[in-house]
Amino acid sequence: MNILLINHYAGSDRMGMEYRPFYLAREWIADGHRVTILAASFSHLRTRQPEPCADLDTTEEEGVRFRWLRTGRYSGNGLGRIANMTTFVSKMYALADRIAREERPDVVICSSTYPLDIYPGTRIARKAGARLVFEVHDLWPLSPMLLGGYSERHPYIRFLQMAEDTAYRNADVVVSILPHTLEHMVSRGMDPAKFAYVPNGVPVSHLLAAPAAELPTAVTELVERERARGRFLVGYAGGMNPSNAVDAILDAARILAGEDVSFVLAGNGSLASTLKEQAARDGLDNFHMVGMLPKLAVQDFLKRLDVGVMPWFSSPLHRFGVSHNKMFDYMLASRPVVQANDSRDNIATEAACGIAVPPEDPAAMAQAIMTLRWMSPAERQILGANGRRFVLQHHDYRILAARFLQSIGPAQEVHSIARPTEAAV
Repeated sequence: MNILLINHYAGSDRMGMEYRPFYLAREWIADGHRVTILAASFSHLRTRQPEPCADLDTTEEEGVRFRWLRTGRYSGNGLGRIANMTTFVSKMYALADRIAREERPDVVICSSTYPLDIYPGTRIARKAGARLVFEVHDLWPLSPMLLGGYSERHPYIRFLQMAEDTAYRNADVVVSILPHTLEHMVSRGMDPAKFAYVPNGVPVSHLLAAPAAELPTAVTELVERERARGRFLVGYAGGMNPSNAVDAILDAARILAGEDVSFVLAGNGSLASTLKEQAARDGLDNFHMVGMLPKLAVQDFLKRLDVGVMPWFSSPLHRFGVSHNKMFDYMLASRPVVQANDSRDNIATEAACGIAVPPEDPAAMAQAIMTLRWMSPAERQILGANGRRFVLQHHDYRILAARFLQSIGPAQEVHSIARPTEAAV
């Protein structure tokens, strides 16, 4: 099968987020399919940007083929980002005939968070006689309406709403990363028979097979010093950005300043310097930030800790579910978790791998951490084993990639090349 996956923000292990398109593509290629990812040359999510000389230039990441549309740089969520999105979509539409002719896809997947890529994606699919798949990461325009305060009468919101409705009407299959979106999509005119749920996950086989990147000496020495102090270690690995409620972790550290508990945070972002300054100003000796780690070092980092914590903000969007990412890293490392959110689906409870607490409640987070602290090592080991087993059974990208293609339906007659059975992990 020849798959064209359109994702504005697609990245790779080397370039940085967004990882899902890359992980799916890598699994599909391993199963004998041909995959091309079409993405924008600049994304605020990547730590490294490609440098194409012309539109549709090609590069390769670990065997995954990328084609790039050149777009402008931006920061934040203002006009620069809108211009970047507009450039990407308009160029793709203008080049749709060429893309269809050169790629000759059997399947076109539109997966750019916002729904505007459905217009060029539909044109490419029609020109190529391909199946059209619309993949939903977040519900737009509902997300900017509920989180950004936009009116449904705003011209930009109306434009996005028209695109969302068009996608539900035109797509052969609608894949949702969020579990509870079916009712909303049907209310916007989608045939419920088109719906498929394929959540996020982790590339288990690649993480376990790849040689781990070495942790920086400063990190290992920090962990050893904290252990020598008799500390119970709570970890976070992820972005330090306004979209992540990391300040709740700092507040929990303040509450537990008199306990034998220390927090170690790995990652970077716009809030990193502010958190570090606040911890220093408060004189906290139980709150440590180690910066960005190599992706292949994250599992080693987490395994040196006792508990992983995942804070969320309260959000009306959580009634549709949440898209877990960091949680799976904790669970694969066999670490119990404290998850703070108000979603209908809380994986800490579902997988019996930790404790669920309300969002934006540092006191509840601190209490959950102390509950885990006073459990026996055997009890925490059971929670960690539950989480790891749950990820291996339900959130390995090899499983998710197969489920995604199954959702496309029997219209594709191309059979994949079977891979040898891997040893159990």
